[in-house]
Amino acid sequence: MQTLLNISIALIAGLLMSRPAKLLKLPAVTGYLVAGIIIGPFCLGRLGIDTIAFTSIGSVTQLSIISNAALGFIAFAIGNEFRLSQLKTTGKQATVVGIIQALAATVAVDIALCAIVFFTHGSKLTYASALTLGAIAAATAPAATLMVVKQYKAKGPLTDILLPIVALDDAVGLIIFAVSFGIAKALIHGSIDIISVVVEPFVEIIASLLLGALIGALFTFVERFFHSGSKRTAMSIAFVFMTVSISQTTFKIGAVTVGFSTLLTCMMLGTVFCNLCGFSEELMDRTDKWTSPLFILFFVLSGAELDLTVFSDITIIVIGVVYIISRSAGKYFGAGASCRLVRCEPNITKYLGITLLPQAGVALGMSVTALELGEQGYIVRNIVLFGVLIYELVGPLLTKIALTKAGEIKPEGRTNQREIHKQKKQTA
Repeated sequence: MQTLLNISIALIAGLLMSRPAKLLKLPAVTGYLVAGIIIGPFCLGRLGIDTIAFTSIGSVTQLSIISNAALGFIAFAIGNEFRLSQLKTTGKQATVVGIIQALAATVAVDIALCAIVFFTHGSKLTYASALTLGAIAAATAPAATLMVVKQYKAKGPLTDILLPIVALDDAVGLIIFAVSFGIAKALIHGSIDIISVVVEPFVEIIASLLLGALIGALFTFVERFFHSGSKRTAMSIAFVFMTVSISQTTFKIGAVTVGFSTLLTCMMLGTVFCNLCGFSEELMDRTDKWTSPLFILFFVLSGAELDLTVFSDITIIVIGVVYIISRSAGKYFGAGASCRLVRCEPNITKYLGITLLPQAGVALGMSVTALELGEQGYIVRNIVLFGVLIYELVGPLLTKIALTKAGEIKPEGRTNQREIHKQKKQTA
């Protein structure tokens, strides 16, 4: 009963907060995140009344299955952007820009934070934690970006190249993080594990793509036995759930641990399906309507998880501000330089970097792994939490502004379902 109550509280809070967000011309994502913060354990939750808010982080993490499922559908939807017909025009540009901007963010953060370590003699931050934060900087949040694109129905060259780049960030970020984190552990423990630094990241990426392709082919084969739209929608949901579940498993082959990335696996599921199934776009549209409440819950829960106690440590705030500024500069200038290198359109070159700033799920997952560094790991975790808090509140708005300036978001019109219903009745 308490779980169902928590879900209803989160959903209602998100919907209610979307109203003031609309009045302020903010993306709905920002409203959902703020709603999560308000009903989270660090605001209303402190009152200890579990009928109006989450009273502990544990009560939020109990609903992690919802967040995992939502990430699966987000990745599945992004996979729809990898149609072969579209990749012929944007594939090369997206690949080059995706890799360079991720590396640029990592290098910018590494330089800035290593400078802090040098001048403070490692009193709070060490080179190991600086390198780890630099690797985490490469990751971009696909969820916030996709929700802004869907809410405002953005269309155009910038949107076409943005979504593949956001998806590619996951693969690039995994490799960068594995290498940098391996070096960080070597700096602390004095030894380096070549298998975990070099082999396992590539194995994870390849295994994720193969698993996603296999399930995608099976999905395409099975759906031909169903003809009604409702049954095909149910089949889509079942296969995404199954993919998310299987991608959570790990096993060992000799000394190598084989794991899967949920985002990459579900993205590949969507990519294979959209290229093999002739009416995949129609089915994707049906699935989008079903997942709307799921996405609202995902962002409300993400807001509830944001730890506001990071503001109590001035050192974390200062390092966090440096992290945010250097990462933003790396993303912006890295995207701009790489766009010029592959001769992208002027609007893409000018605005792409701004749309790549949101950061959340993948970065938070990496920060959990960073806890293996001991005390330095907790510092990394808190700095990432601080960065995510700022990026998730500001990032969606900046993405909306960039897409609007690029001419890919049209002025908002008011859509009132009650008025539409009245008009239909009058016409009848």
